[in-house]
Amino acid sequence: MEKKQNTLVNKFFYSSKYAPYVFVLPFILSFFIFFFYPIISTCIMSFQDVAGVGQNKFIGLKNYKDLLNVHFYTAIWNSVRYCFWTLLLLIPIPIVLAVFLNSKALVAKKFFRATLFMPAITSVVVAGIVFRLIFGETPGAPLNTLLGVFGISPVEWLRNENTAMPLLVLLAMWRWTGINIIYFLSGLQNIPTELYESADIDGASVFNKFRYVTIPLLKPIIIYVLTISIYGGLSMFTESFVFWSNHSQNDSGLTIVGYLYQQGFENGNLGFASATGLVLLLIVITLNLFQLKFFGMFKKEDA
Repeated sequence: MEKKQNTLVNKFFYSSKYAPYVFVLPFILSFFIFFFYPIISTCIMSFQDVAGVGQNKFIGLKNYKDLLNVHFYTAIWNSVRYCFWTLLLLIPIPIVLAVFLNSKALVAKKFFRATLFMPAITSVVVAGIVFRLIFGETPGAPLNTLLGVFGISPVEWLRNENTAMPLLVLLAMWRWTGINIIYFLSGLQNIPTELYESADIDGASVFNKFRYVTIPLLKPIIIYVLTISIYGGLSMFTESFVFWSNHSQNDSGLTIVGYLYQQGFENGNLGFASATGLVLLLIVITLNLFQLKFFGMFKKEDA
């Protein structure tokens, strides 16, 4: 009897008809439990006043109307600026560095690769605290001490609206440059060397080889890095929270996710926070669809 049951089980799992569904089932369940259900619940909550468990009251579009305030506008502006500067710096610079690291003429490649990748495995919280100490507001802070050597007055780096955003971008550069280099290195190592040899025979300069060979063949990697960078830039929260505990002066470090955190967890307004999250999701999806369309990712390939 037991042998017969084992045979039935084996037939079920090895069946070309049922086995694929069995192996896909964990992913489907995970998708519905951890993605689809939360999205639907968030959509419903965004139209409600959530006072507590089982105390939800339908209020229509009020939460979305309440988003029309100066704090939310500032959060969007800060997130967009942060995203813009990270895209501007964290794609071209890693590409150039990856080209150098992939060069045969470079000595100690492994050392430089490891050095550039080290910040990526450092905790954002730890890195943020270190940056906060370096750019401290007191005259004894490391950077202010250095400025004092040149007779420059101490700067309140974290309270100054003109230096708040550069600090966030600098932390992002320090942390994520190494990861992006790894992405682009993987793409560079898949480019056939014969293409560069042919370009050399045709008399192409280093710049022309980079422009007409390297960049076009790195396009899929560039689009991937661009997509995750847009999401990462607009959803940035931890760095800002470490710097200002989500209460920066004049909202200079307030981001969309930071505003969501304020409303949902500090003020207990979960319905309003849900509306904020859905607006963020809409912005991210719209920007990514636009850039994918711009790069021709939706074009049908010729048969």
